[in-house]
Amino acid sequence: MNRLKQTCVWPVTGMFLLGAITLATEPARAADSDAAKVARGKYLVTTSACNDCHTPWHVGPAGPEPDMSRMLSGHPESLVINQPATLPAGPWTLAAAPTNTAWSGAWGVSFTANLTPDAETGLGKWTQATFMQAIRTGRHMGRGRQILPPMPIAMYRNFTDEDFGAIFAYLRSIPPIKNRVPEPLPPGATAAAVEK
Repeated sequence: MNRLKQTCVWPVTGMFLLGAITLATEPARAADSDAAKVARGKYLVTTSACNDCHTPWHVGPAGPEPDMSRMLSGHPESLVINQPATLPAGPWTLAAAPTNTAWSGAWGVSFTANLTPDAETGLGKWTQATFMQAIRTGRHMGRGRQILPPMPIAMYRNFTDEDFGAIFAYLRSIPPIKNRVPEPLPPGATAAAVEK
C-alpha cells in the first residue's frame, strides 16, 4: 500500500512542479514580448521622423536640432502664434516656426500634437484603437477635425496594425510631458477670433 501511495504522489508532484515552472516563466515571456514591441515602436518612431516635427527644435552646438528634453511633446504652449504667416510673393507656399512645431500655409496654421502619455495634454487618455483610427482616417481622435499638413497621413496610414501597436506601446513608455498644444488656426484667422 505504501508503495502505491509513493507511485501516485510522484507523477502528481511532477505535474504540479511543471505547472509552477510554466506559470513562473509566462510573465518573463510577456515582458520580453512587451520589450520587443516597445523597441520596434521606438525604431518606427525614429525612422519615420516623428521627432522632426513633434519634438521642439533649438539651436545646439551643431546648429538646429531636436530638444530631446521635450521629446515628442509637440508645439510649446509658451510659443504663442496668433495668426498665419504672411508669405512673400513667389514660389513659397509655407512657413515654419523656429521650433519646427508650427506650420503655416493655405490651410492656416497647424501645430504638432503632444504625443507623450500625459493624461491631460497628450495621448494619455487615448486607446490604441483611437490612435490607429486617427492616422487611418486623418481625423483627430479618428472622428474630429482634419489632421493638417505637414503630417504625412497618406504615408503613415499604410502602417500595419502590428506597427501601430508597437508605435503606441512605445509612445506609452516615454516620459509624460505636460504641454497643451493650441488648436489649429484657419486661413486668415487670428487666435482671438478662434477662441470666441
